[in-house]
Amino acid sequence: MSPYGTLTAAPRSRAVGDACTSVACTVEKLATSAGDFFSRLASLSWTSLLLGLALYGLYLLLRSRALWAALHAAYPDETVRWRDVWGAYMVGYAINGVFPLGGGNIAQLFLTRTAIAESSYPTVAAALSTGVIFDWFVGLVIMGFAFTQGVFPKPPNFATLGSFDISFFASHMRFTLFLLTVVAVAFMVSFALLSTRVREFWARVRQGFTILRDRRRYVREMCTWQAAGWVARFASYWALLDAFHIGGSLRNALLVLAVQVVASVFPFTPGGLGVQQALLLQIFAGSQFVAAFSVGQQIATTVLTSFLGFAALIAIFRFRSFREVIARGREHRRNEAAVSG
Repeated sequence: MSPYGTLTAAPRSRAVGDACTSVACTVEKLATSAGDFFSRLASLSWTSLLLGLALYGLYLLLRSRALWAALHAAYPDETVRWRDVWGAYMVGYAINGVFPLGGGNIAQLFLTRTAIAESSYPTVAAALSTGVIFDWFVGLVIMGFAFTQGVFPKPPNFATLGSFDISFFASHMRFTLFLLTVVAVAFMVSFALLSTRVREFWARVRQGFTILRDRRRYVREMCTWQAAGWVARFASYWALLDAFHIGGSLRNALLVLAVQVVASVFPFTPGGLGVQQALLLQIFAGSQFVAAFSVGQQIATTVLTSFLGFAALIAIFRFRSFREVIARGREHRRNEAAVSG
């Protein structure tokens, strides 16, 4: 029995239980769950909530250290400050939590590039991407666990989930695979075409992967920090589950992490919010607190990262808004490409 009493099924309504394949329906469900969250604010465990947010901030700090190691390996003769790498990461994370389609990645790339003298966009982008390797390895292990628990929907069933983005792409798998292939190819080709010196471009990309060529250094300076970050992230969601009275446990926290892995693939809503809510509503359908948790945990972490990101934006990089840094990043990249061309 749950320590918070008997878990009763959430009311069956379109806002909580039914499949939803339109934008309007997804927005309606998010709004309803947000209303449930705000109506339950007084009943939250604020100690667990604050602990969860502190651990989430620690997770971001630890992961930024791993990114710093990759950049330092790529530029051993340049000054690479952890503060700048953390600040750029927080700005990008904050933007992605508020705006869809990964605009924060542009901001992070721009801020990191300008913080390191004599650096280049291809090298910085390659170095920052090295963190994905360990993350996806851990993510696959977590997904393997989630699929054995009997409550996490299998990929063929994603089409029935209540979120227009994941439902659409799961319903059209051939189109999805084609689109992913086109995007991957276009990403690499666009970078190469922005410079007439293609050999120099690929040399810079290889420079960004420097840390991967030293296995011991990669494990010591990246994997160790990333592993610690995953532990902090796991503990954070354990505390957040307690805060919303769903109940923190090894199983529940790993299921939430699995949701985060899936949501990271669908950046069509800020922070993958639509996908997160749809999956959490199904996984924890037996809890009367699931609607509040499905949106509330995202609101809480977004407020935290927005605060940290905005503070870094002003204190470290001297910008006044997220939109300004995105615009400046695009302009700076175009100007640099024109000069190199």
